[in-house]
Amino acid sequence: MSIRPIRLATRALLLHDDRLLLVNAFPGASSTLWCAPGGGADPHMSLPENLAREVFEETGLTITVGAPALVNEFHNPDDGFHQVEVFFRCTFIDGAIADDWSDPEGIVHRRRWVSRAEMAGLRFKPDALPAAAWGAATCAYDPLERLVRA
Repeated sequence: MSIRPIRLATRALLLHDDRLLLVNAFPGASSTLWCAPGGGADPHMSLPENLAREVFEETGLTITVGAPALVNEFHNPDDGFHQVEVFFRCTFIDGAIADDWSDPEGIVHRRRWVSRAEMAGLRFKPDALPAAAWGAATCAYDPLERLVRA
């Protein structure tokens, strides 16, 4: 097993008309696994800024990013991959899921809005996704601060 740094990612809990936005981020639709839109965090940008950028790239939608609702961690011991994801409650501002849209990075190939009932028939990760999306709980988050040295 190789040692790799832990990857930090952000994900959007975006409900519209009581439907959650999910994406399939596997090349050529090679998997049936769905997840919330988002992606890796770039250094020196706040997590909300990263998330708004990722959601726009992956879906063409403009959002505002609210409070965090879930921290998820997963790993693959076979290849050393380890990721921590922070899921934020988001609000839809503008845009539409269009058939002629394409992710500029070529990662997301399918997007869809799903009801909570429809999630029962889908493969998705993390397991806590429906409870986080439709639940009321939030966790505290203090946005990016500059380190101050004494």
